[in-house]
Parts: sequence; C-alpha cells; structure tokens
Amino acid sequence: MKSNYKLVNNVLGWVAFFIAAITYLLTIEPTASLWDCGEFITTAYGLEVGHPPGAPLFMIMARFFALFAPSPSEAALMVNVMSALASAFTILFLFWTITHLAKKLVDKGEELSKGNLFAIMGTGMVGALAYTFSDTFWFSAVEGEVYALSSLFTAIVFWAMLKWEDVADEKYANRWIILIAYLMGLSIGVHLLNLLAIPAIVFVYYFKKYEPTRNGIIAAGAIAVAILGVVMYGVIPGVVKVASWFELMFVNGFGLPYNTGVMVYAVLLISFVIWAINYTIKKNYVVLNTIVTAFMVIVIGYSSFAMIVIRSSANPPMDENNPDNVFALLSYLNREQYGDRPLMYGEYYNAPAVDLVETKPNYIQKNNKYVIASRKQKYEFDPRFETLFPRMYSSRDNHVREYEFWGNVKKDNPIALSNGEVAYKPSFGSNLQFFFKYQVGWMYWRYFMWNFVGRQNDIQGHGGILHGNWVSGIPFVDRAKVGNEDKLYPELKNKKSRNNYFFLPFILGLIGLIYQFRSGKKGKQDFSIVMLLFFFTGLAIVVYLNQYPQQPRERDYAYAGSFYAFAIWIGLGVMGLYQSLKKKMPEVLSAGLITGLCLVAVPGLMAQQNWDDHDRSGRYATLAYAKNYLNSCAPNAILFTYGDNDTFPLWYAQEVEGIRRDIRIVNLSLLAGDWYINQMRNKAYDSDPIPMSFGPEKVEPGKREQIPILERLEGEESLQEMLNFVASDNKASKVEMQTGRKLDYFPGRNVYIPVDSAKVVNNGTVRPDDAHLIKKKLDWKIKRNYLYKNDIMVYDIIANNNWERPIYFSVGMGTSSFLGLEKYFQLEGAAYRLVPIETKSNGLEIGRIDTDILYDNFMNKFEFGRIKEPDVYMDQFHILTINIMSFRSNYSRLASQLNDEGKMEKAVKVLDRCMEELPTSKIPYDNSLIGFIQEYYRAGAVDKANALFDEMAQQSYDKLNYYFSLQPELAKSFRNEQEREIRVVQMLLGLAEMGEQKELKDKTQQKFELLFKSYAE
Repeated sequence: MKSNYKLVNNVLGWVAFFIAAITYLLTIEPTASLWDCGEFITTAYGLEVGHPPGAPLFMIMARFFALFAPSPSEAALMVNVMSALASAFTILFLFWTITHLAKKLVDKGEELSKGNLFAIMGTGMVGALAYTFSDTFWFSAVEGEVYALSSLFTAIVFWAMLKWEDVADEKYANRWIILIAYLMGLSIGVHLLNLLAIPAIVFVYYFKKYEPTRNGIIAAGAIAVAILGVVMYGVIPGVVKVASWFELMFVNGFGLPYNTGVMVYAVLLISFVIWAINYTIKKNYVVLNTIVTAFMVIVIGYSSFAMIVIRSSANPPMDENNPDNVFALLSYLNREQYGDRPLMYGEYYNAPAVDLVETKPNYIQKNNKYVIASRKQKYEFDPRFETLFPRMYSSRDNHVREYEFWGNVKKDNPIALSNGEVAYKPSFGSNLQFFFKYQVGWMYWRYFMWNFVGRQNDIQGHGGILHGNWVSGIPFVDRAKVGNEDKLYPELKNKKSRNNYFFLPFILGLIGLIYQFRSGKKGKQDFSIVMLLFFFTGLAIVVYLNQYPQQPRERDYAYAGSFYAFAIWIGLGVMGLYQSLKKKMPEVLSAGLITGLCLVAVPGLMAQQNWDDHDRSGRYATLAYAKNYLNSCAPNAILFTYGDNDTFPLWYAQEVEGIRRDIRIVNLSLLAGDWYINQMRNKAYDSDPIPMSFGPEKVEPGKREQIPILERLEGEESLQEMLNFVASDNKASKVEMQTGRKLDYFPGRNVYIPVDSAKVVNNGTVRPDDAHLIKKKLDWKIKRNYLYKNDIMVYDIIANNNWERPIYFSVGMGTSSFLGLEKYFQLEGAAYRLVPIETKSNGLEIGRIDTDILYDNFMNKFEFGRIKEPDVYMDQFHILTINIMSFRSNYSRLASQLNDEGKMEKAVKVLDRCMEELPTSKIPYDNSLIGFIQEYYRAGAVDKANALFDEMAQQSYDKLNYYFSLQPELAKSFRNEQEREIRVVQMLLGLAEMGEQKELKDKTQQKFELLFKSYAE
C-alpha cells in the first residue's frame, strides 16, 4: 500500500493540476488587463524596465512565453497563459503539501488502510480545489501579473521543506535547504512575498532536529525573524549597498572608469564565497557550509536583477528610473520614489513639522565622477505627537477624515503649539482602534471572508453597507452586517460578483484547524508551522504595509499566501470529518462519502458561484480603451496622461502591438523625475524627441522640485520668458527663504503663449472654417501657490512646441492637471486637444466640440472590446474606467451639438451606438443617460426616449424603495443618495414635459407619489 500511496498521490496531484489549468486557461483574459498588467507584459515583451523594485525573473520567464505568440497581438495571451500555468502548478504543490500533512496525522508506521488512503487523497483534492476556485487566487491566475508566479514560489518552497523533513536524517538532505535558498533568491526577482514563508520553514527545521521546549521555540522564533530581516534588509539592499561603496571608492577615489568598483567587488565576493565553501568543507563545518552555500545561491538567484541594469544601459523606450548604475539601482530596489511611512515609531497625522533635515545623498554620474546632486529630505515632527506603532500618519484631508471615523478620534487632548494654536493629539486607543477596525478588519479580515464565506459585490467599499462587504447568503447573518436586503435594487442584487458560500469553506477550514491542533504532538507542531505561514502572509503584512485609508483599489492580492495556508486547513477538515464518521461507518465508505460531500459543498460551490465573474475569456476592453485614447489623437501628437489605467494599457498597445507609435505618451506623474524628462528627449519609434528648453542639468534631482509663485510682475508675460527666468542660474532669479536657502521662483501668475494663426490653420490645429475664432495669444492666470517640476515641464513642452505637434490631455485627469489651460481645449474623443480657441466653461463640460472630428472618432474609430456581448463580464474597475473616460456624457455632448446644428439623424445614430456598445445590462445607469433622453426627444426619437425614460424611472424607483425600507439609522446614511434619486425623478418629469409626453409624466409621477405615501404612513 505504501507504493500505492506514492503512485496515487502523484496521479491525483496531476489531476488537481489539470483541473486548475483547464479552469484558468478557459477563463484567462486574451489581452492586457487593467492596472500593472499592461506594463508587466510590455517590459517582458521588449525586455524593458518597469516600475520599482522591478520583477526581472518574471520579465525573463514572460518573455520566454511571449516567444511562442504567433503575432504581437497574442503576446499578452501567452503571458497570461504563463500565469495560468504557474497557478495550476501552485495547486499541484498545494495538493502534495496537504496530503503530506494529512498522512502524518494517520501514519502510525504501518501500511495505510484503503480508507485512510482514500481520506488523505480526498483531503488533498478538496483543499487544493477550494484554493483553485477561491476569489483572490483565481483573479490573479488569469492575468499577466507577478502574483501568480509569486504564489508558485511560495508553494514550491513550502513543499520542498516538507520533502526535506522526510529525508532530514539521510545523507545529503541539506541539498533541499540549498534548493529552498536558491528558490528564495529567484523569487526576489518576482516579488518579496515569498520570503514570508521563512519563519514557517525555520520551524519545520526546528521541530525535526530538536525536542521542542519553551526556550527553544522562543529562540527558533527569534532566529526565524532574524533570517527574514537579514534577507529583506541585509542581502537584498546590502549586496548592492556594499557594491556602491566600492564603486564610489574606485571611481571617485582612484579615478577609474564607471563600474570598475562593482566589478572588483563582484570578483572579491565570488572569491570569498568560493574560499569559504572550500574552507568549511575541509574543516567539516556542516552548518557553516550550509549557511555560506545558501547565501551564495540566494545571491545567484537574486542576480536576475543584473537584467535590469543591462537593459537600462541599453536605454529602451520604457526605462523607469533608469537604474543603469549601482546608485540608481539601490534607489530602485529601495522604492525611494514612493516615499517612506512610519512603522514602529512615528508621527500622527496632525503632527506639526518642526524641521526639514537632509539625509542620504543622491548620486548621479557627471564628468566621469559620481557627484551628489541632492540629498534626501525628511521632516522631523514635534515629539509630543509621535507614538509607538503609528497607524494614523497621513496628513491628506481625505485620509484624516477616515482616521477620525474608523478610529473614533475624540478631540479631548489639546496641546499648545509654538505658534499659539492648539492641536488635539489622537489617543493611542484611537490609533489601535483604527488598526483593528480598518487595517485588520476591513483590509484583511474582509478579504479573508470574501474567499471563504462570500462576497457582496466587486464594488470597492470604504465602510458602507452596499459595497464590497463580505456576506454569506444566510439572511439573518447578513442582515446584521449589511441591513435588510429584501428590497435591494436589481443592479446590486443580480450582480454576478455577488457570491455566497454559506460559511461552508470557512467551517470546513475551522474543522481542519482544530483537528490538526488536537492530533497529538505531530499535529500541534504542523499546526504551528501552518499557522506561522498563515500569520506572516496575512496579519504580518497588515502591520508592515501600514495602509492608509481610501486605497485606490482593493488589496486582497497581497494576502493570497494567507489564504493558501487556510486552504490547507480546509483540506484537513475532510480528514477531521472522516475520523469522526469512520467510528460509525466502514472506513472506505466514510472516506468516499465525506470526500464527495465536501467536494460538492466547498470547491464545487465556489466554482459555481465564482465562474461567471472570474471568466475574462472574451473581454478585450482594456486594449479597446488604449486604442480609443490613441486614436483620439492626430498624427505625431503629444498625449499627456496621469494614472496607471490611462498609461499602462497605452504603453502595451504601442510597444507590443505597434499601435500608433507616432504618438508620444507623457505621464505627468513620472514627469517629476529627471530620468523621465531626459528620456523624453530621445526619439521613440515614430515619435520625434519632445521639444524642451530645460537642459538635463536644469532638472537634476533636487533642482526645481517645487517652486513658489510670487507676484513680482505687473501685467502678463510670455510663458517662455517666465520659464527662462526659472531656468536661470543667476542669483537675482532666486528668492531667499526663512531658512536661508535660495529657491527658484515663478515671478507672476498671468502668462500667455503667442499664436501663429497661419501655422495653426495650415497644420490642421484649427479648421479654416474656424479661423475667425483664433486668439492672438493663449492667456490665463495660474491660481496655484506652487508649481512642481512636472508642472514646469508641461509648460516648457507646450511653450517650446510652438504649435508644431498636436498636444492632448487625456479625459481621465483631474482638472488640476490641466494647469489652467482647459478653456482652450477641444474634445476629440478620449482626449482634449489644445487649440487657440477660447471656450467658456459650461458646468462640468470642458472645451469645445468640432462635430465632424468627434463624430468620425466616435462612430468610425472607437472600439469597445466586446463589452456588449453576453459572455463578457464587466467588473467594477472597468465600469469605473468607462465613467472616467466619460464615454456616455461625451456621446451625449456630441448628440446635443449635432441637434443644435440641425443634424438630428446623426444625433440619433450617435446615441444609438453608445447604447448598443455600452448597454445598461453591462454598464449601470448613471445620470449621463438623462442627457440621452433629452437628445432623443430633441431629435424626434420619441419611442427611444420613452423607453429609456421608463428604465431610468424604474431604476430610481427601485433604489428609493430600498433606501426607504432600511431601518431609520441605516436610512440616514443614504440621505444624499435619496436626494439624488429624487432629483433624477424631477429631471425625468421635466424631460417628459419637454417632450410633450403628458401621459408618461402623469403615470410616473403617480407611481412615485404612491411610493412616498406607502413609507410616510
């Protein structure tokens, strides 16, 4: 039976693999996804450099898979296939991990009975498939991101340590430890999450080699944390840090060429390791030899980061942070561009800054030396407002509001400040309350419950009862958490992302957890190991990340390792139930019955609930958004973008699929970096260099990062002259601050750009028919008190472009990013074009419309990536992206303008296309559809207007009916939503009157009056 165990274990492990692989391959996205996926696929396809701290091993492996793509348009699919297969292999190793742990609980040195064998395999299958179909893991398995590959490394490492446990007393057993160290080193080139398995691995070693004692467990815990700290804060930055010392000495001290010190250091390090290995072998220092060898293979695995430096030195089009030397690489690895956050000691959110101190230097290459361009700056705060374990530290207004809400902050601790004002220090109790309620409860426990109890929907929530909560599907339980949902409106009630597991996976996991803990000495030891993995990949990450509120997206992917550990307990729950049932029934029958029931009740239920909202197989929306941004632009344009989702998909479209390479994308967030500014000076594919007057020496780190605006000039001045003043190194162009430091400044608020009217007509910026609207100059007033480096560079690019190339701003930006130029915008699709025609602001509408251009773009060039098809699910971030891109409101604007011009037939076609491509069955109703009703009426399409009117009215009716049905305390929190829906109804009634639809108006008004009356009684 022992030989049968090995065979059956291997075969069923591969069965689990194939189930997972088929699931993921059937549901992968066929192109790039939102967020970082477009960037990762792009860096892999062209071996380019992505955002810090990089993922070079992912890049190399994804490049290998991309080689098998029949065409560039299928490269993303092949990278997604890699994620799917990596996830399936994770399931394979999870199966073998669970069966290993389960076998230890029933193995008494005798041959396994058929019942025990059946139960062990059922344990592995249920646990592995539960994780296969879990919400978070499935999401990462079907897109080109690092988390699937990172999970695979965690699974292999944990399984390998259990394999070592089997042969720990045999000769050469330590080779498993060396393999684990090498895998750890490799995993650094994917993501650091895998390192969090180290504490669990240390305890596997401890329990195998030593008799557990209280002091021994404490010592093992300390060693585990120490090893984790050494790798994370010693090896990863330390190897490069020491290299920087050598580099500085050899280049600046000895006058040798760049990289000499790095090469000398590499030779010395390799030589030392070789000597140490030989020495420990000769002296028979087994433990020391293992440590040195482990260090060596970690560094070998970690050396994948050499790819980052090598490719950066080649200056590819995407070269984020330009880490082409050891100092830039160190900054890149430390993620310095993202700033710091306090961890164990630091300030509260309202701590007054008392000083700004300079810290470590920022070296750049200049004149064959490394020179200090600037020093990092750090605020020092009033120590009275500092605390241990600071959780509430961000001073942004929206964060402060959330701190005070979640932490229930009381203003009862006044502290007098040096300026005579009084500030209220939050209590440590509020600090802990925020930690437990928000960081643990909302940002971890909620995600855990999503995976094993149920999920309300995929709308990002911030604490309310409607969005993003965990729910179970058991009415009385859910009612206590999210209120009475009997009258929940269909938009949310019927959402595919509403998944109910009725606590079944959670309960089975608890049974497994308790069963393992109560299974004698071996059980307790293995329970401790799994618990360590669960803790360090869950709550420990919560503590380390110290997340501020109002995160831009849900962060459940960070805790996938913790959910992996719980899946082990789900599997062991089968064994626990089997052990109870076999006392009353034959073993084989008990094992078969429990396994079958658990397969249906847990992974079967999870697959059934999750499939429809995790299936991305027909969705091409992200690529369509990118094409729409790019195809909104005239040839050879400069397109300013701002965030991840209006930049990364565009990079993918250009770099991988070769779409519109004549356009230069300029990301405003990155434009604050000297490296990015300098990259814009280079030609990229069909896009010529960006014109700028600020040379590289003017934008070095520390120069013109933030400059004040001082009104030293009367009247207005040319923008170019103002920029020349800012760029001047003349002492007279500086202002002395209170600290004695001299800063560049902007000497006025009123600026202008001259316009060559003949040029803008000849090059197509303005149509000849609109030539009479051209202004002699673009003038505006800067309303800010400061300009940042990226603001200055936007102005410099515009001023020096001199109307040669079309300039666009993406529609997804906040108006502050328009820098006061929005009155000169012309909407041409998913971007605004800068034109020398002034348009007065009209509410929320920005810029003017040229109906011929916009009609052509909307009707002939825009794509929507199969959004309308029945097999496509649109998750909340796709819906949000569509809203940010203002598709509906801009189609409505075009229809309105066409109606104004008497082109009613065209107006109806515009509205019809938008309703066809973005149907309300996929993109929920919003207020922009009110404009559709109005324009349908104006164009004479009364039936279409009435049909949409009825749908909108019913939507408002359903929402109000739900709000009114809530208990008074909950209903109060929806007062704004109630008022909004009432305003919608009022606008609808007004439109019915405008369209002379008296019967429709009266019927609708009566319907709502009855609704109000029913709740007023």
